Amino acid sequence: MLISITIIGHREAGHLQELLPGLGWADEVIYVDCESGDGSLEIAEKNGCKTFERPNNPNLNVNKSYAMEQAQGEWILYLDPDERLPEKLVKELLGTVKDTRHSAFLLNRRNHYFGQWLRYGSQYPDRQLRLFRRGKARFPNRHVHEKLEVEGSIGKLKEDMLHYPYRDIHQFLFKFDFYTDVQAGYLYDSGVRPGFWSGLTFLCLKPWIRFFRRYLLKGGFRDGYAGLFCALFDAMNYIVRYFKLWEKTRSA
Repeated sequence: MLISITIIGHREAGHLQELLPGLGWADEVIYVDCESGDGSLEIAEKNGCKTFERPNNPNLNVNKSYAMEQAQGEWILYLDPDERLPEKLVKELLGTVKDTRHSAFLLNRRNHYFGQWLRYGSQYPDRQLRLFRRGKARFPNRHVHEKLEVEGSIGKLKEDMLHYPYRDIHQFLFKFDFYTDVQAGYLYDSGVRPGFWSGLTFLCLKPWIRFFRRYLLKGGFRDGYAGLFCALFDAMNYIVRYFKLWEKTRSA
């Protein structure tokens, strides 16, 4: 096998119906269902995936690692259900892995928010390390937003991967709540506690630096209201996770 694609999902039936039919070029597609109960598993089975079931671990990388362990291909490409691979990217990918010295590749990701493609504010190119030789990359499995650790050199593909993370603001806020919960738990487990210096860092310094950098320096304002929304909530992430940490500390 040359290419294995790995996917994990929790209640992603709609995305899987769009994504899976276009992956017939891969040698195998592995889908790990994380307690969906919405027909996701059945959709994966109908599309010829090798399917597995696992608990819905808040640290998504634990189940991503499990999916990778099931892969048999020389190369592994892991995808989220809300991502798509255009034909040009597939052709570049297949041609590249047949003759390369690299152990892994970065892919440019183009983000689609609320009906438009974002171009500024660090939203493009949103480079993602997704393609790697089997056995040459792994997640430490310590944090949901950690990156793959790669043994060897890393190359870059030119064509874009497409990302459709949010249909509307309601879905955005649902995911925002989930990720700030996970990040607050990570802060708590790391020994961070509410106090003067942590409050100064998470309520003032980090949010304003993030907003200033993404909205002004990186030109997020050029994406209109969508750019403003993304920059504001990127900054608010620090504030909300800190107050969730404060709440968690009080109830401990």
